[in-house]
Amino acid sequence: MLYRLFARYLFLVLVIVLVEYNSSNLPAQAANIDPYIGRYLHITEPIALEVDGQGNTRLFSPLELSAGKQLFENNCINCHVGGATLPDPQVSLSLQTLKDANPPRDRINAFVVFMRQPMTYDGSQETYWCRQLTPNFLSQQQVESLAAFILTAAQKAPGWGTENF
Repeated sequence: MLYRLFARYLFLVLVIVLVEYNSSNLPAQAANIDPYIGRYLHITEPIALEVDGQGNTRLFSPLELSAGKQLFENNCINCHVGGATLPDPQVSLSLQTLKDANPPRDRINAFVVFMRQPMTYDGSQETYWCRQLTPNFLSQQQVESLAAFILTAAQKAPGWGTENF
């Protein structure tokens, strides 16, 4: 009898500690979420993005999208302001342009392959306009977060990749 009472007490203490720990971390996590993610992309919960042409998806959290946005600002924004492509204005980061590329770059895995080894829009040769993101430079998780941010912005951000941004 005493054992059961002690086990219930211990369980209750554990639940209280976990609730307190999780609620104390929420403001810290929310502070790391870029306001752009909620305001313009309207992402407050994890979202599923296509990873391949077979319909497989992966969930990306607002925190991962925020990390992707930060990577975009640090590595891509000089040439891709608002999803435009300054060196080649005909090839933006709009969803339609990414779909029409050869090979298509409108899914996470395909976009990661492109960022690891940038090719021209028609896929005929390597391009030096875009920085190659080697595994020594950015991890797989970082490149996937970057791809997730760009693809989500292409889907949801007003004016992303258009001339009227």
